[in-house]
Amino acid sequence: METEQGNLTDKSGGFIKDPIHGYVRISQTERSVIDTEPLQRLRRIRQLAGSEFVYPAANHTRFEHAIGAMHLAGALSETLPIDLSQHQQRQLRLAALLHDIGHGPFSHVFEPLMAKYLGKNHEDLVPWLVNQTEIAGTLEAEGFNAKTLGRLAIGKLRDKKRPYLDQIISGGVDVDKMDYIVRDSFHTGAGYGSIDVHRLLYTMDIIDGNLSVDGTAVATLESFLLARFESFRTIYFHRASRAVQIMIVKALEAARNELHLLDFDGPEDYLKLDDYKVWTELKECKKSKKIMNDLEARRLLKCAYERTLFSSEALASNVFSSADVRADIERQIARKARIAEEDVIIDVPTLPSVPYQQTADMQPMDVPVFKRVPSGKKQIIPLAEVSRIVGVIQTFMKLVRVYTGEANRSRVELAAHQILGDAQSSRKTSP
Repeated sequence: METEQGNLTDKSGGFIKDPIHGYVRISQTERSVIDTEPLQRLRRIRQLAGSEFVYPAANHTRFEHAIGAMHLAGALSETLPIDLSQHQQRQLRLAALLHDIGHGPFSHVFEPLMAKYLGKNHEDLVPWLVNQTEIAGTLEAEGFNAKTLGRLAIGKLRDKKRPYLDQIISGGVDVDKMDYIVRDSFHTGAGYGSIDVHRLLYTMDIIDGNLSVDGTAVATLESFLLARFESFRTIYFHRASRAVQIMIVKALEAARNELHLLDFDGPEDYLKLDDYKVWTELKECKKSKKIMNDLEARRLLKCAYERTLFSSEALASNVFSSADVRADIERQIARKARIAEEDVIIDVPTLPSVPYQQTADMQPMDVPVFKRVPSGKKQIIPLAEVSRIVGVIQTFMKLVRVYTGEANRSRVELAAHQILGDAQSSRKTSP
């Protein structure tokens, strides 16, 4: 049952000191949800698994990101110029708090296994965990509908009259992105997250039921999009970070059956999987031990080839969208280099193990903008009318890389060059 009264008198649950947002006030209901096992487990799931090999301070977790997203959802729901009840505002905060509880160990690095063998991703597990764990009882006791919140937490409430509810949680400019871009930049020291998030929040409105950004804030919006792009290029798709992530994926794949990584019958089995437990088990498993030893000694895969593909090239769409095409190219390179096929790995930004890989597929209409016409009416306009930034960004997102071991690097570089064409120099900047 869902009621309005429960949140009108919701007691304070105290404060959480956050390095990004300062003191974050939480309600007693939120505190109760935070204290559940699915939320506490996020303390043991790193936000950017693999990035700590490049940025030593990038050891922040999904837990603090969930707190940050919740805070921004509350700030946005309070500033939107529409009549949102206090209950609805609390609902949005809780949805943002819960949005990442489905992540497996090593965050996005676990995604390929779920996609390949279960046909699922971490978002698919969120409603399951909300409804089948102690979270459901905690929510219901406070007058919230667990099924509703499970859908809203992944932006799939699909309220036809209020699509903006989903868009606040999962959209072109949502609270998830507004938190992780700033947070990841802070912890890596990359410096691309100095964007005025609150300027964006304060200029948002609801137009025809959709969350939109005022065209007068286009400069701030461009800063946000540029930060997204720069963060993707220098953090999420960094060469060395990706080498680490590829190796962890290979270790998980090798140990999958022996460690029963996907044999979770109920939520309690899945919730046992965290970075600490799985890393330790991968080190002890014979099939993954060598990879883990290499990781701990920082003997990483090397990027032997890198190239930006343009949409006019026939290879471009296929290599980004087709695993079969990538596998065929890997075989060709391996044969030409005279090494084993498994020693050649093609990496592209669209793979599920790439953190926030949806950035590579960002479209202009994913970012709604409105302007005021002479009559005073607010009208949605294409972002391309006020900024060409998305088109420019997309040009630089079509990267293809080829990884291999140090011993095979020269041969793979030559073979990849012959098969895939001219490339940027790889050796000067690779890990």
